Amino acid sequence: MRHLILGAALALLLPLSAHAEGDAAAGEKAFAPCKACHNFEKNGVGPTLKGVVGSKAGEGADGYAFSAALKASGITWDEANLHEWLTDPKKKVPGTKMVFPGIKDPKKVDDIIAYLKTKS
Repeated sequence: MRHLILGAALALLLPLSAHAEGDAAAGEKAFAPCKACHNFEKNGVGPTLKGVVGSKAGEGADGYAFSAALKASGITWDEANLHEWLTDPKKKVPGTKMVFPGIKDPKKVDDIIAYLKTKS
């Protein structure tokens, strides 16, 4: 019985660690559409993304006017939160001013996150 309970508990935890390790080189290419608004040097239409992995949402890009929704979200940009955000920003943080609809290919999302980690 203990094995059954342990197995069920592990099965519930699997989705939390289901994201594959991304490929940073592929992520640099997949990041191309993001360059319209983001870079790693200074704020543009969107905030600079230098150091974004591990940072608090709505902070860290001096001088950028983040939305109230993003500032109040309490999110730390870890891999899980970045994955949800990059897949559907408006679902992750209703009221965000980011107009990007999201990336539906989970592999591309993993690759972009791997690339962002090289810039953090």
